[in-house]
This record gives sequence, structure tokens and C-alpha cells, in this order.
Amino acid sequence: MNKTKLMFVLLASLILGACSSNNDDDSGKQIAHTETPLSEAPVWQIDWSYNQERPNWTDPGFSSIYGNWTVLKVQIEKALKPFASEGDMMALFLDGELRGLATPAFIVGSNQVGLGKFVLKAWGNETGTETVNMSLQYYSQALNHIFTLSEEITLNSDETTGFETDFIPEFTYGSAKYPVLKFIAVESALRSAGITPSGNNLVGAFVGDECRGTAKLSATGSTSLLVYGRSTGESVTLKYYDAAAGKLHTVTDAFRM
Repeated sequence: MNKTKLMFVLLASLILGACSSNNDDDSGKQIAHTETPLSEAPVWQIDWSYNQERPNWTDPGFSSIYGNWTVLKVQIEKALKPFASEGDMMALFLDGELRGLATPAFIVGSNQVGLGKFVLKAWGNETGTETVNMSLQYYSQALNHIFTLSEEITLNSDETTGFETDFIPEFTYGSAKYPVLKFIAVESALRSAGITPSGNNLVGAFVGDECRGTAKLSATGSTSLLVYGRSTGESVTLKYYDAAAGKLHTVTDAFRM
């Protein structure tokens, strides 16, 4: 791999650049909503638990197969940190072939494991000019979930990743449970339902009773809500909590994934 530079830091913009946004319903008509009294702010959060089995990733003896490597330090994102455990694994694939594998790293100068932090070698024999598919996969034991980020990249030489600057891939953008992503302009969507939003209030997206995304409204009136979907076409309900009025506004079928 000749000190390959990883380009996963570009994944968020590349993936999300392909996602659409939606301000009104398809007909342009105002969407009806209901109001219920609610004295305390609700607690909404996405359930990242899934049903995937532990992968059988094993080290094939990289040093005997490949002559070059680059070192990669990966940290998991904030949303997944509460579920980090010693049973987690991080793997790197190049064109579908396992090229790196690690369990949580030990903290320097101690015998303690740094949960959610991984240091692995990405092995290879490439010259550094090929275009390849690089895939970084994170297995969460507590969640039974494999998160995957992939991208076609051109290999560069003489680079390491994640040491001078933290490398924190947004693995939730590569969730097996929620593979469909959509950005919603919140204020516009709420106004379409006859609701006047104000800054710092909570908004949540739901499919049935399942939370699919949350955000706090911006004081500038330009909040973008990322909604996670299991499949395209799902009907999404928006819930907006007005703290000053003590009301919960519910907009059923606000948009579709």
C-alpha cells in the first residue's frame, strides 16, 4: 500500500451530497398537525441496536503477505461512544479484501483499554497510484451492528491518518439498519404545517414510534435535520416541542424518505 492515505474524511460530504431535502409536501398544500400539552421536554434518541452477528474477521498474517503498510488511528463518533466495549472491532478492506484489523487500543502508559479508539496497520503491495475501493467497517458488540463507510479513492504515498488530527469517521452515515439518509429544512417543514418555530426548541422525526432523527432548532432559523430511514418511501412524522407554550406539535406524514 506504500503508506496509503485514507480519504474517509470526505465521506460525509460525498454521501450527504447525494441526499435530497424536502420543505413541503409534494402537493404544496399546508399539512395538518395536532397539538397536545406537554410540560417537560421529551427525550428522543435513535436506537442503534441491530441484529447482526459478530463478523469472523481474522488476521491472515498480513506481514507475510504484504510488504508495505500505513498506520491508521480511528476514533468512533460521539453518538456511538456510550456503547463502546472491549469486544468491538475495526477492519479495513481494499477492493473487498481484508487489509487491516484491530481491537480497542491500550492507552499509552497504562494497562487500560481506550474504548472507542483503534490503531491498525493498513497492509498492501500497491504502488500508490491505483484507484481502489476503500471500506472501513466498525463492529459494535453492544449494538450487534456493523457500520460501513466506503469510497473509491486514488492511493497517495507517505501518509498516516488520525495522529496529528483526530480521525472520527461518521459511522452512523453507514448504518446497516438505516441505509437511507435525508436532510430536511426544519423551519420550512414546520411552517408548511402552520407552526411558527422558534430557536432552541426540539424537533424529532419518527416512523411510527421509532425515532429517526433529532435536532435543536437554530437561533438563526436555518436548522437542517438528518433523518435516518430503513427504506425509501417511508412516511415520516415530525414532532416539535414548544417549551414556552408547553405544547407538542405532531405533523403526521410530513414527508417521505
